Amino acid sequence: MTAVTADTAPAKPRLGGKVIFASAVGTTVEWYDFLLYGSAAALVFGKVFFPAASPLTGTMLAFATYGVGFLARPFGGVIFGHLGDRVGRKRILTISLLIMGIATFLIGVLPTYAQAGLAAPIMLIILRLAQGFGLGGQWGGAILMSAEFGDAKRRGLWTGFTQAGGGFGNFLATLVLAILAATLPPDQFLAWGWRIPFLLSVVLIGIGLWVRVSLEETPVFEAALAASEAHAAPVLETLKRRPWQVVLGGGLKFGENISFYLMTAFGITYITEMLHLSRSVALNGVLAGAALGALTMPLWGWLSDKIGRRPVYGFGAAGLIVWAFAFYPLLETKSPAMIVLAMAVGVTVHSAMNGPQGAFIAELFPTRIRYSGASLCYQVTTIVGGSWAPLISLALYKHYHSSLPISIYLAGSCAVSLLAVLLAKETKGLTFAEIDKEG
Repeated sequence: MTAVTADTAPAKPRLGGKVIFASAVGTTVEWYDFLLYGSAAALVFGKVFFPAASPLTGTMLAFATYGVGFLARPFGGVIFGHLGDRVGRKRILTISLLIMGIATFLIGVLPTYAQAGLAAPIMLIILRLAQGFGLGGQWGGAILMSAEFGDAKRRGLWTGFTQAGGGFGNFLATLVLAILAATLPPDQFLAWGWRIPFLLSVVLIGIGLWVRVSLEETPVFEAALAASEAHAAPVLETLKRRPWQVVLGGGLKFGENISFYLMTAFGITYITEMLHLSRSVALNGVLAGAALGALTMPLWGWLSDKIGRRPVYGFGAAGLIVWAFAFYPLLETKSPAMIVLAMAVGVTVHSAMNGPQGAFIAELFPTRIRYSGASLCYQVTTIVGGSWAPLISLALYKHYHSSLPISIYLAGSCAVSLLAVLLAKETKGLTFAEIDKEG
């Protein structure tokens, strides 16, 4: 009897739509949870948890707690990556979803500084760490479920839908906050309105668990495990066998990660704190960008299936290098229409990196270390990437009183990703069997 391997693993096309839906819904839930915190940090947490500080300093402290979540993501990536490469993708995804969801719900019931003193921001930091830890294991698993069920010719499209879940999660989080900011008086929004989006996450968690529990394990992973035992330490095996791919994957992620948070989370702060415009103006701009980002990510992924990962990703990185110097000047016009334009174009171009990213990074690693490799690329980069990007930008503005240094920072980060694109080889159309043969 011929052993089943990654080359001969039977496809399960009937599950394709279900897998895409489940991965996208789960990603929507977890990014709703994680990105909601960024918007709340920009609008609320400085006033609620650090009221004794000046407005700018309070916002900086709020963004410091925001950055803490990114520090936990690599630990989640390493641990869940290890387990995902040993026991499978499906179970790890369910666990990570629960961790994220419970932490987000509990943020919604936290006491404020006025109610609990220093204990309030301490509890906020602990829950933010839990959010980051859960998210650290989520992305790699969700992407691999789509990538490993899909075929090589449509892998960019399939993973693009999963990536779009993150954009849709950001859209939902921003939409709920925008509705509340527009309908509640400022004092009520600060008193209790900000809690509602965090509490609503329990509904999304239920939907996410329902669709994920019904999934099967990927045939590619099952075949690889049947052909050979799992590595005892897949993370160490990744660093030993594919160190250059980890560096390249991290470089691909670097500019995409920083640019997203500079345009969204910091963009909200810039509009409300520096330009002194309303919360609604800021949130409407981010809302337009999030909607276009979610809609275009699958299209960019599809295009990468046709013409290659490198040209699409390179366009996104190069486009944002240019747009970085238009983005903040457009915000500074204080025109709601120009703010929407800045966000819409910026996030759409950004999606040219984000859309094919899942397929591009997954294709850097063989099956038996793919979860660990993808998680390392994605999560470790955030420590020096998006984690402190809003805080660094606030510090730059505080020192220079100009947005130009922030534009240079954004463009420089995207230049790193463009260099990674130029150094990477094209992976479009490669089957996982071919990638596994490369070792």
